[in-house]
Amino acid sequence: LLNTLYNLGIKDQYMEALSELGYDLEAIAEQERDAALGNGGLGRLAACFLDSMATLNLPAWGYGIRYSYGMFRQSIVNGFQHEQPDYWLTFGNPWEIERLIVSYPIKFYGHVSVHQEEGRQVFRWNAGEQVTAVAYDNPIPGFRTRNCINLRLWAAKPSREFDLEAFNTGDYVQAILGKQRAETLSSVLYPDDRTYEGKELRLKQQHFFVSATLQDVVRRYKEAHPNNWDLLPERVAFQLNDTHPTIAVPELMRILMDENKLGWTASWAICCKVFAFTNHTVLPEALEKWPVSLMEKLLPRHMQIVYDINWRFLQTVRAKYGDDWERISRMSIIEDGTQGDKFVRMAYLAVAASHTVNGVAAIHSDIIKNTIFKDFADLFPGKFQNKTNGVTQRRWLAFCNPPLRRLITERLGSDEWITDLDRLRGLREHADDPTLQQAWRTVKHQAKQRAAAKIHALTGVKVSPNALFDIQIKRIHEYKRQLLNVLGIIHRYDAIKKMSPEERSKLVPRVCIIGGKAAPGYEMAKRIIKLMCAVGEKINNDRDVGDLLKLVFYPDYNVSGAEILIPASELSQHISTAGTEASGTSNMKFQMNGCLIIGTMDGANIEIAEESGKENMFVFGVDADDVPNLRKERKNLKTDKRFDEVMADIEGGMFGDKEYFKPLVDSISNMKVGNDWFLVANDFASYLEAQEEVDRVYKDVDEWTRRSILYTAGSGKFSSDRTIVEYAKDIWHITPLRPPATK
Repeated sequence: LLNTLYNLGIKDQYMEALSELGYDLEAIAEQERDAALGNGGLGRLAACFLDSMATLNLPAWGYGIRYSYGMFRQSIVNGFQHEQPDYWLTFGNPWEIERLIVSYPIKFYGHVSVHQEEGRQVFRWNAGEQVTAVAYDNPIPGFRTRNCINLRLWAAKPSREFDLEAFNTGDYVQAILGKQRAETLSSVLYPDDRTYEGKELRLKQQHFFVSATLQDVVRRYKEAHPNNWDLLPERVAFQLNDTHPTIAVPELMRILMDENKLGWTASWAICCKVFAFTNHTVLPEALEKWPVSLMEKLLPRHMQIVYDINWRFLQTVRAKYGDDWERISRMSIIEDGTQGDKFVRMAYLAVAASHTVNGVAAIHSDIIKNTIFKDFADLFPGKFQNKTNGVTQRRWLAFCNPPLRRLITERLGSDEWITDLDRLRGLREHADDPTLQQAWRTVKHQAKQRAAAKIHALTGVKVSPNALFDIQIKRIHEYKRQLLNVLGIIHRYDAIKKMSPEERSKLVPRVCIIGGKAAPGYEMAKRIIKLMCAVGEKINNDRDVGDLLKLVFYPDYNVSGAEILIPASELSQHISTAGTEASGTSNMKFQMNGCLIIGTMDGANIEIAEESGKENMFVFGVDADDVPNLRKERKNLKTDKRFDEVMADIEGGMFGDKEYFKPLVDSISNMKVGNDWFLVANDFASYLEAQEEVDRVYKDVDEWTRRSILYTAGSGKFSSDRTIVEYAKDIWHITPLRPPATK
């Protein structure tokens, strides 16, 4: 609601109208549920891109699934994460427009038959199951423009709503089974895929999403350009946002060849011109691979097409490198498993079919060219680019932090920075101005008071807005190293307990806030959440420590929570092992709001340091180039004494549940069991030194505020407007199309 009011420029009028009706805008906005459509940073990145595309007047649409329950609503019971359905659509979605006339059949299972038609071989997919994809349109208005683009979401409906024959024969369950099976497809974001059934459902979701989207785009194209396929690559561009939509490659081939009678050569030429691929990870295990047996069962025609794509692609490899069978095996889209099973490497399929492949931060783009896609970069050196991520400054600064927006606008003399974020550079010359610094601190304190009230309402924990707000909010994962953060907090707690009253009087009070969800099947991440809660329970109830240290786990962290926490943050932690975070976007949101960063030289942290000054960032940790050797040598590392003490605290039961925490402890400290893959022990001492530097600088109020202003001043590069301009120019080759002015 608020985002739309701001973008349309009618917030004040709307608020006045509501007031006359006896309603408060803020109270009504509080009632709006977050749309449960994306998982963490990647989903939010897509939302930022849509906002920028609309504001920049680009002719673009977004597509996705209309999830009934989203990922899950997180509740914390006795420190344990519990997943519950997120009923965000219970009372409908007032923003969406149901398009019942826009629907497409989506096929699964069955078999493929071959026929002769007009002297050519034709493949026909005889599906064993069919559902219907129905469109729901969500308008995305741009800021200070009449342009409004569309986010089209697909809901799964049964091809036959109700089996009356089964009902009349007394089989009441069978009568509604088809309806339930169909609607399961668009029920939950990222189903737990530890089981075969979970994997099958996830692949079905991906095919459902891309098949509906491709059928929709091809229909709209054919209406505008009947019987003219040559223009398709000039009129259509698909950006594959990570590997999840990669099944679009064989699906478009199927639509072109089987349904529109194009030959293989013409169809493949079109595919290679319309698809581009964004990779969002450097972790090999995060690159999707589907069992061939599953794809043959679920999507038999697609598996045939993938085999053909792979055979032709490997001929290209052989033409360049000869019979280098080791290289051919490494580059094959079909992987031979160790147990005789085979897998489809979806990322390799995306790279082979796309005209452009990009990473999302400078270091990330270099890493993928030298590691996971090295062979492909050698074969196609001109195919790889970098497009550093960005976030929309409208939602993540101007709209979520109105006091700071007003202060920046007043100092710069205009609010043109809301559409041209580079103008924030003008703040640099005012960073030492005492008047601005005082006003800057006042704005931050107001945001901290608001966040403190929200934290108390959610958790019952009272935190002091006079303490340093130290925040880490993101998906819970071992590589993001929330565990390192918690270990540092335990060390801080131990140190406070040993301090004299005089030493404590000189200590910077700190409120540590951590939020994020663990995937339902990710046991180690769930143990990390339990440890956070146990440590927080111990510290927060220790009267001896009082307000010197608090640890709060912020439950069910979502967009609304971020819009409260990010403006209040003074220090944010982006502490992934160097070389593991592709980019990160929360770091950009924190930077825009004048929050200082403690972090490794990883992802976009490197570019943020370049823009805001590395000397103004609290940098620690090993370099990405050293990580492989350090992993090999980890078992011989002599760990820091303070690290050993913290491990002993946990193992000794200081926070209870020592048996439950044992696998967590072993994973980073017992090299007979674990391997500390993300080098928590290696970076621990360096991390503590950086935290000590945080305390020293925070005591110098003017210096901390100066750095805070410089962070905001250096955030211009990280606008999603800049990112989208680069995509439009270098990959999509499109130009703005401004709507005609009203008369």
